[in-house]
Amino acid sequence: MSPNPTPNQTWISEWKPEDEAFWNSTGKTVARRNLIWSIVAEHIGFSVWLIWSIVATKLPAAGFHYSTDELFQLVAIPGLIGSLMRFPYTFAVTTFGGRNWTIFSAAVLFIPTFGLAYFVSQPATPFWLMLLVASTAGLGGGNFASSMANISFFYPDRMKGWALGLNAAGGNIGVSSVQLLTPILMGFGIFNLYQASPVSGVYLQNAGLMWVLPILIAIFGAVFFMNNLTTAKSSFKNQIAIVKNKHTWIMAFIYIGTFGSFIGYSAAFPLLIKTQFPAVTIAIAFLGPLVGSLSRPLGGLLADKIGGAILTFWNFIAMGAATIGVLYFVGAKDFTGFLVMFLILFVTTGVGNGSTYRMIPSIFREENLRKAKGTGEAGRALALKTASIESGAAVGFIGAVGACGGYLIPSGFGKSIAMTGGPQLALVIYLGFYAVCLALTWWFYLRKSPVTAGATSLAEARI
Repeated sequence: MSPNPTPNQTWISEWKPEDEAFWNSTGKTVARRNLIWSIVAEHIGFSVWLIWSIVATKLPAAGFHYSTDELFQLVAIPGLIGSLMRFPYTFAVTTFGGRNWTIFSAAVLFIPTFGLAYFVSQPATPFWLMLLVASTAGLGGGNFASSMANISFFYPDRMKGWALGLNAAGGNIGVSSVQLLTPILMGFGIFNLYQASPVSGVYLQNAGLMWVLPILIAIFGAVFFMNNLTTAKSSFKNQIAIVKNKHTWIMAFIYIGTFGSFIGYSAAFPLLIKTQFPAVTIAIAFLGPLVGSLSRPLGGLLADKIGGAILTFWNFIAMGAATIGVLYFVGAKDFTGFLVMFLILFVTTGVGNGSTYRMIPSIFREENLRKAKGTGEAGRALALKTASIESGAAVGFIGAVGACGGYLIPSGFGKSIAMTGGPQLALVIYLGFYAVCLALTWWFYLRKSPVTAGATSLAEARI
């Protein structure tokens, strides 16, 4: 590797972020450049992923005769597909390279954007076909897994919480971007060159067409300013070994409670407002994902300082309290109280996202170092490299499982409203889930009882 890798250097053959001299002279600049363009691509991916959270609210006025439950399904299905896409996306970085996969994953976003632009102008489209079109937006959800796995290789362990939090926040804020900009830009015919007629004053096609130029910019940035790391190359067999580790599954479950809640509530929020408070404009919905996104790097930063597990534990308590508040105000039909409580809930999902993602590399680092005790400096170096590969795979895998909340929460709201006339039943179930996540966090990562050796060591390590 050259002393100072250039932006157009496709592969970097040597990468030592834990070496302070290397990091200060070379690593920091290269890592920052890759982080910036990773954020750009991931931001657009999230935006495309959540397009239907806004489009679904406009379909009835555009002549589409879908039931409320069917509208929630259109909002939910991208979450399910995005969750499934994260599995192959996780392992793609170590197979094809972070730069190469970013180019590909950005380019395929033309499929959901052009598909949406065509079919929203066809009111006779049957529900099953529209559901298929909406499912392609899940391609945008896969970007998160590959992006997070890629960035985890660029930064030293001491900075992973902040870097991953910033990367995730840059992507997450794409949810608020799409919910803020889409209603505004659907009012202009410039994107489709005035080739279509507006329905109820909006050009629904713009919800897809508005992302064409940003996608092109993301592809350009990845081609000319990102790099692949040869040190991040690993066989699928070596990575898939993480599914045998109990902590992979425990953290995946907990992550459904944090990130799953963020993406699920983000997808459902506009339609939830429209169904429960019809007099209120959905234009305000972007505030939820915005505060959730902005609080994510804060969660990572706090976790770096005080420990991810302790922050996650108290955060679940706050999530439970906010959910109770939402339950009360939605029942009382008090929109101000409902909005305030939901915004607090969004903040806690963001903080929890940052703290749980900080826990993952720490868990694998501690476990591998414990196994390497007594093997000398060479053994320690190998343990750190193994931990980097495993945590990169685990970050993506856990993110994939956690993303299923993007389907479960909107779908749950739809079923709850269909069965009971309101979202309260779904909220009670979500509250119970947070209680289970709270118990798991304490049992495995804070409990100092010697009953389980792993629990003792990880608690003392302040992961």
